[in-house]
Amino acid sequence: MPEKKLSHLSDAGAAHMVDVSGKSPILRRAVAEGFIEMAAETYCALVANTGPKGEVLPVARIAGIQAAKRTGELIPLCHPLPLDQVTVDFELLPPNRVRILATATIHAKTGIEMEAFTAVAFAGLTIIDMLKAIDQSMQLTGVRLLEK
Repeated sequence: MPEKKLSHLSDAGAAHMVDVSGKSPILRRAVAEGFIEMAAETYCALVANTGPKGEVLPVARIAGIQAAKRTGELIPLCHPLPLDQVTVDFELLPPNRVRILATATIHAKTGIEMEAFTAVAFAGLTIIDMLKAIDQSMQLTGVRLLEK
């Protein structure tokens, strides 16, 4: 089997940004998910909006969208992309989990998977930040790409 050439390595083996100048823009969409696991007591505070920093999910949604828009600044070899849309949704999973689902869409020369991943990660980190005063055992788990 022939060895696959890695797109982010130069012929000399140095990391570099991929040249997409020869590609045509097409519609691209990526969907990622992740989960926040927390104590049942924390989950109840989240659902009741009684956490110490206020309404968690609306703030986490905005954080995820903002982070997706800045992915090119956060991940060194990502292209900065003018996103068409980013959505961040939550599914409450009693007794102690929240599913985060992010979708990113663009007409571009390169993929948008990292923007969807970034939206999930930062929405999750925001949930943790807003509830950490009552639960320091929360975990962001299962972050994965569902669709591209």
